[in-house]
Parts: sequence; structure tokens; C-alpha cells
Amino acid sequence: MFIEADTHCHTVASTHGYSTIMEIATCAAERGLKAVAITDHTPGNTDAPHIWHFHNLKKAIPRKIKGVSIIYGAESSIIDYEGNIDFPENECAALDWIIASIHRDMLKAGTVEQITNTYLKVAENPLVDVIGHPGTLSYPFDYEQCIAKFKECGKLVEINESSIKWKGTADNFRKIAEICKKMECPIVVNSDGHYCELTGEVPLSKQLLEEISFPERLILNADWDRLRRFINEKRGRELV
Repeated sequence: MFIEADTHCHTVASTHGYSTIMEIATCAAERGLKAVAITDHTPGNTDAPHIWHFHNLKKAIPRKIKGVSIIYGAESSIIDYEGNIDFPENECAALDWIIASIHRDMLKAGTVEQITNTYLKVAENPLVDVIGHPGTLSYPFDYEQCIAKFKECGKLVEINESSIKWKGTADNFRKIAEICKKMECPIVVNSDGHYCELTGEVPLSKQLLEEISFPERLILNADWDRLRRFINEKRGRELV
């Protein structure tokens, strides 16, 4: 596999997801993945589960299913140009992995200056781990300025397979990846899968990164041990 952990996976708890955690873990095991993150939308989003879904993750879901490590996570939505997200700090702190993404139903399209300021503020949130699908066409921003800030604040930049399929978006992700390479800002490469058979499937992202000779050492989830250390050190966890 190009990646050993898929850290952006949606279940049926998100209403546009079509698979269970067991189905995702089973597909991951069959494909040789070592870990998956369960990252359903947080309650501010129109298709999100109840907050109890996140409260109960650690109680109900074992750390390993079919030999695959389960990362308890969430995909939060950025809700304003000040970089606030729709998930309270205590809820973020209780999980292993928080993605912060812009979604069209949560934040109106703005100017380059507005979206740049949004991402600069998000970067300062110590509980956010990943900047989700930043290549969206409707939300342009100053890539150089923001990626420098992401690196400074220890944020990972997501190369998102689902988003790359959108018309015109691949060019944005290529620019983002090239700047991450230049600045040595770590990334994660994820399926953003909404169906179990998509787990770990990132062919377009792989091709894009290979074309620009992106260094493997900067792809954090290409090595589960490397990603596990990142989470353990930042969150005080003991993922195995």
C-alpha cells in the first residue's frame, strides 16, 4: 500500500456515508492497512451524528478490529472567518484525531484574504491535527503564507483523494503539495472514503505526489509507526 493508515473515513453515522466501522476495518485488513481513523462529521454539520456518537467511540469501539488499529477521530467544520470550528475543546481533547475542514454548508465562500485569515487562525488551534481538503476551488487562499503557518504550528496538510476527483481541484492540490515539499511541511494522504471499498484507495493522490517526487518521509501516514508516534506524543495516547 502507498499508505499504511487511512486517516479520513466516514461511516453510516454521517448520513452520506454507506458503511459501518466493521466493514471499513475489514476492508482495511484485507488491503494490508495497519490503521484507520473514524472521522464522521461533527454536530454542527447538517449530516452529522449526535454528540453521543463521539462520546461513545472509546467505550464501544475496540482499539483493534481485524488487526487494524482504530483511531478515534472527527472531521470538524470551520464555521467562520476567525477559524472557529463546530466542535468544543473538551470534545476535541477526548479524541485522537481532529480534522478541520471548510464545508460549503457551514462557511460562505469568501475572498482570498478572508480564507487566508481563516486558515491562519485554524492553525493556531492546538487541538486541530489536520487541515482537511484545502484544495477546494471555492475557497482560495495564500498557499505560501498558510502552509508556512501550518508547519510552524504542527498541522498536517491533507491530500484528499475524494476532492482531487472534482474538476479543476487537482491543480490546487499539486500547488499545495509542491509548496509542502519546498517548505518540508508534513502531509497525510487520505481517501475521505464514504464507502468501505474506498478505504486506503488513493491512486490519483499517489500519481500526483510521484510526479513531483514528493519525499516519502514527509507523508506521515505512509508509515503507521511514524503516525502513531505523532498522535501519542501530541495527545498523550498509547496507540498500538
